[in-house]
Amino acid sequence: MATLIQPPYRIKPKGKHYYGIGKLEKTLFEIDMKYVPIKLIGRGGYGVVCSSINKDTNEKVAIKKICNVFDNCGDSIGTLREMKILRYIQHENVITLKDIMMPPTFQRTSFKDVYLVYELMDTDLHQIIKSSQILSNDHCKYFLFQLLQGLNYLHSSNILHRDLKPKNLLVNKNFDLKICDFGFARTNGVGDESMTDYVVTRWYRAPELLLSGNNYGASIDIWSVGCIFAEILGRKPIFQGTDILNQLKLIVSIIGSPNEYDLEFIENPKAMIFIKSLPFTKGTQFSRLFPQADPLAIDLLQKMLTFDPTKRITVSEARRHPYMAGLYDPRCNLPVRAPINLDVNENLDEDMVREMMWNEMLHYHPEANFANV
Repeated sequence: MATLIQPPYRIKPKGKHYYGIGKLEKTLFEIDMKYVPIKLIGRGGYGVVCSSINKDTNEKVAIKKICNVFDNCGDSIGTLREMKILRYIQHENVITLKDIMMPPTFQRTSFKDVYLVYELMDTDLHQIIKSSQILSNDHCKYFLFQLLQGLNYLHSSNILHRDLKPKNLLVNKNFDLKICDFGFARTNGVGDESMTDYVVTRWYRAPELLLSGNNYGASIDIWSVGCIFAEILGRKPIFQGTDILNQLKLIVSIIGSPNEYDLEFIENPKAMIFIKSLPFTKGTQFSRLFPQADPLAIDLLQKMLTFDPTKRITVSEARRHPYMAGLYDPRCNLPVRAPINLDVNENLDEDMVREMMWNEMLHYHPEANFANV
């Protein structure tokens, strides 16, 4: 799956070796000498991921190659955000970015690919949910607790994840869970970052995103957590909408029709007309949808999947909910640094993004500051 190959350049850059990854050695990995690839473990629109060994530490890691990152402005901005956030965030329930490889020095103003090195995890929550593995109440509670712990740290740092879903929650063999994929993340009320409604996979998207566009806050992540928790309990997504309007209809059919006060957050007149046009329904009791679930789990789920974002439970409150008894310990709260300012917006041009990425790489390779770059 990983084959050592000759470099594509006439002169081999110092400190690099080259591997073909995947079937027919289709993807070139130009990586630092200390990393030895093992096998391909993922491929998608985000790039290519292979497991590897760091020979200096004998530690297994995951290397993600993002190919031609500047071909798409959204991809390059998202990658830069992830670099900045994961350098700042250090929490046991957030994936650790261990390294960002420097490209050869002659490519400082022309590199196209980015190599991110993460701690290696065994699977993701999506794979566990769709498997035949039995999930006890303790499993469900432990997954949810870890997700809330990581999210609380993010929110206390004024970071909104904005794309929480089972595929973005990595899990290892002893059920430790870590939040990953920060390409859509934003800082909440810090700096000059635009807030858009083009966030969150539809099935996990909060009503305020579906109805009101860019007027939202940290409560959107809690809605996503509620959707994920329901999926853990029921082993399938709770709201599988085919489009935005169908998504809203499904939400109302399950949680019930909102009252007049629950609609006050809606600023879009057309959205207000649509939601009021839906037939009245009392919804479906969660205890009927999840008959095997702990009653306390049902109570917490209802508080997460609340239509009005101003009435939705916060992540801090959710951690202290009775369902979390036995896991939550207020003495174990990690101190949070000052709110992060990413200083990243959609208007940055390619040269600026590339230079900012180079500076992020230097945080992991300070010795390069003294090289002839």
